[in-house]
Amino acid sequence: MWPKLPQVYLQDSFQSRFIRMSLPAPPRLVDLAGQSLLKDQALAIAALEVLPMELFPPLFTAAFTGRYTETLKAMVQAWPFACLPLGALMKEQQPHQEIFQAALDGLDVLLAQEPRPRRWKLQVLDLRKNAHQDFWTVWSGTRASIYSLLEPEVAQPVKKRQKVDSCRPGPKQTLAPVEVLIDLCLEEGTPDESLAYLIRKVKQGKGLLHLCCKKLKIFAMPMQNIKKILKMVQLDSIQDLEVNCTWKLSTLGKFAPHLGQMGNLRRLLLSHIHMSAHSTPMKEEQCVSQFTSQFLRLHYLEELYLDSISFLKDRLDQVLSCLKTPLETLSITNCLLSESDLTHLSQHLNVSQLKDLGLSGVNLTCMSAGPLQVLIERASATLQDLDLDECGIMDSQFSAILPALSHCSQLMTFSFCGNPISIAVLEDLLHHTVGLSKLSHVLYPAPLESYEDVRGTLHLGRLAHLHARLKQMLQELGRPSMVWFSANPCPHCGDRTFYDPEPILCPCYMPV
Repeated sequence: MWPKLPQVYLQDSFQSRFIRMSLPAPPRLVDLAGQSLLKDQALAIAALEVLPMELFPPLFTAAFTGRYTETLKAMVQAWPFACLPLGALMKEQQPHQEIFQAALDGLDVLLAQEPRPRRWKLQVLDLRKNAHQDFWTVWSGTRASIYSLLEPEVAQPVKKRQKVDSCRPGPKQTLAPVEVLIDLCLEEGTPDESLAYLIRKVKQGKGLLHLCCKKLKIFAMPMQNIKKILKMVQLDSIQDLEVNCTWKLSTLGKFAPHLGQMGNLRRLLLSHIHMSAHSTPMKEEQCVSQFTSQFLRLHYLEELYLDSISFLKDRLDQVLSCLKTPLETLSITNCLLSESDLTHLSQHLNVSQLKDLGLSGVNLTCMSAGPLQVLIERASATLQDLDLDECGIMDSQFSAILPALSHCSQLMTFSFCGNPISIAVLEDLLHHTVGLSKLSHVLYPAPLESYEDVRGTLHLGRLAHLHARLKQMLQELGRPSMVWFSANPCPHCGDRTFYDPEPILCPCYMPV
């Protein structure tokens, strides 16, 4: 047996260990060596020719922190990896214009060299701030971990590059372009100096510098400015597009040709498109056709979000018929649709594999429940999230879709707030869905019985009683972990009152 240590010894040992843990770690030898090397610019640049590749990341980080721009420019030219994830070092709150320009200037020098330097490996300059976050912290690990982070296929998922064997003699190879990856957000306001400088470099690059953008967001900006910027972008690199503009339909028609060039688009969000009061029906139809015809070229589109789109009524089939592949997500919110639109939607092939369906804010009050029932039934094998908030669905309609809901074996969340549903229908819903093992969250409206008057004033005591009743039923049916909670907009301020299990009230319910 080990001898029993004295209590005083244990206390001293614990205290000394605590003190050691609380002290900052001493600088590592490699960090001290890098800082020393950077003080002599000429020596640092000359050393890059023989510097082991494992030391490039820590030296680059030190040069970035110390703003050694000339050394950074030289390091870009000698970078020994396929990708330089500069964006991960650039923090939003810190100005990095000087560093940013130094990196692009280094690319300029690199691209001007012919033949290319022996050690040239750089293919991608990644300026995205949320990409390769762990590269700068794992550089001290194995070589394999570094290589795996910076393979060209990771940096550019759309196109795989052909590898050139530089050791094998052969005909002179054409210079492959260097790609600059960036997430773009186009909006009016303070000019973006970094973007302006980058676009100038792309123009001057004579095709050797490609501006690639995986995520593009467009807010309020004149169309001519949008076109000038998109002219510099490799549009087939865009995979995620959000257009959050208040555009006329004619403006959307002018943008449509750019959309058609985004052949690798996976996700499209389009919001607030309205028709001009002075536009003729022929002109409207022409603009709609300009837009919908571009879908024929989007062979990889998986997610489609349409919010507050004024031209959809009686034209939804025209939009869907141009889709080339089944969608995983379809969200049509705050739009006017006709019953024939819903019928076409329920019959379309592109809804058979839906995982996420949203019809929030689409008024279904005066429609028959048949099309919605068919739509849910057809997507029942894959549907995971269903949003029917603020659709004006009545008891009879809701009862009609319950059998289809009970077949949605993959359903995880279901939200249908803002619909006038009685407690009897809610209980019926619970019985139909209790067998759905993956359903974990149901967000339901306050039952009609919990209102005090026709103005929409909630009686919190009644709501609490009805909520407790539903929870008791879940307990008795063996699904106590399924979360049911109520959310209803206040008729005065619009904020929602939640109840699970205690009420989270809007200010209108708060005591003075």
